Amino acid sequence: MSSGIDIAALTATGIARAVGNGSLSAKDVVEASLLQIEKRNPAVNAFTDVTAQTALTDAEKVDTAVAAGKTLPLAGVPFAVKNLFDIEGVVTRAGSKINRGNSPATADATLVQTLRGKGAVLMGGLNMGEYAYDFTGENVHDGNCLNPHDPGRMSGGSSSGSGAAVAAGMVPVSLGSDTNGSIRVPSSFCGLFGLKPTYGRLSRRGTYPFVGSLDHLGPMARSAADLSLVFDVLQGADPSDPVQAERPVLATREQIDQGADGLRIAVAGAYFREKAEPEALAAVDTVARALGAEGEIDIPEAARARAAAYVITSAEGANLHFDRISTRPGDYDPDTRDRFLAGTMVPAVWVQQAQRFRSWFREAMRKIFEEVDILLAPATPFSALPSGTKTITLDGVTMPARPNIGLFTQPVSFIGLPVVAVPVWLESAALPIGVQVIAPAWREDLALRVANELERAGVCRAPVAR
Repeated sequence: MSSGIDIAALTATGIARAVGNGSLSAKDVVEASLLQIEKRNPAVNAFTDVTAQTALTDAEKVDTAVAAGKTLPLAGVPFAVKNLFDIEGVVTRAGSKINRGNSPATADATLVQTLRGKGAVLMGGLNMGEYAYDFTGENVHDGNCLNPHDPGRMSGGSSSGSGAAVAAGMVPVSLGSDTNGSIRVPSSFCGLFGLKPTYGRLSRRGTYPFVGSLDHLGPMARSAADLSLVFDVLQGADPSDPVQAERPVLATREQIDQGADGLRIAVAGAYFREKAEPEALAAVDTVARALGAEGEIDIPEAARARAAAYVITSAEGANLHFDRISTRPGDYDPDTRDRFLAGTMVPAVWVQQAQRFRSWFREAMRKIFEEVDILLAPATPFSALPSGTKTITLDGVTMPARPNIGLFTQPVSFIGLPVVAVPVWLESAALPIGVQVIAPAWREDLALRVANELERAGVCRAPVAR
């Protein structure tokens, strides 16, 4: 198998255009992706399931459709998904030991179906933190997913394979999930553009849940334009998902080149700067200067928002896993098991108070977004940690590493705001670090415009790890 195509050098937008006009075949593109997976995956362990034969069959169908004059917005674009998405014929393991004894999925998840229906080609399922309760990318069942830019470091999680597969050039785009930061953390550590849409924007049918009131799905890519292209395709009503909001499709691709002129942009201060390492602060300041953002806004009670998010996460997650924790505790990663066990002991009154506070915090943020259009904040307090790191020290306080990598992502997903994580490479830095571009609810277009402007200006970039 030799297509002669350097798949790592191609964007999703470029592939779709080339396959659509006949200058590339989907079959050659998919063969190139399979070769890159064979070459790069052993070092980073991003894929848990490679659906090679299905991918080649789908590629032939795309080529036949294009030859017949059909327009497909994602013609021939290889993609892969976190293994909590159902893939027909593949066991949905959700990063666990227990689930791998289940029967294979009988149908694709809605978002997988949607992408395949628009010409994208599914390459397989991706490694992840067990049951999505993780920020590191370390998995005792499937092996750790490593950072393609430095295999001695974490990829970030829990959408670890989704980040590593794109950063290593195996696929140009992937799908992940984000409950408390699981798209934005690997985007930061692996140097990618990642979109966490507004809560309820995209269908979750056919995905394994973690925390129903916080779970989001979204894409990761090496360019803002690719994020926008995929996001626009993913939108659309799904009557089988009762949580999905009834919103019209937001055509972000038509607006992405409008730039950031006229947008009111500010830096999130106080909490979002107090526990950030110098490289995280420098990344935010670099982005702010490029956008001409001089103001700083303190987000009221952001620390309490994070605490409330943890209460809800612990309680809802523990409820979902209660029977399995009771009967098969030895089949969990001990770190995951212990946090679920702790969640079983969270008092109901705490959960109720957390939900009340959630309503208050959502309203407080709505008022802030009457004054600004975009907020900037670190995606992670630091760049990728060495694999196996157990504790970190921030602002003089030593704390467990795994739960605290998401210090700055949790207050945002707590109320479901849309965010694009953008990758910054500071001068002479060996590793990237991410910045959150946070927009008001349902305004993914604004965050994508800013991300695209930063990429166009050379401030943010997502090179393939070589």
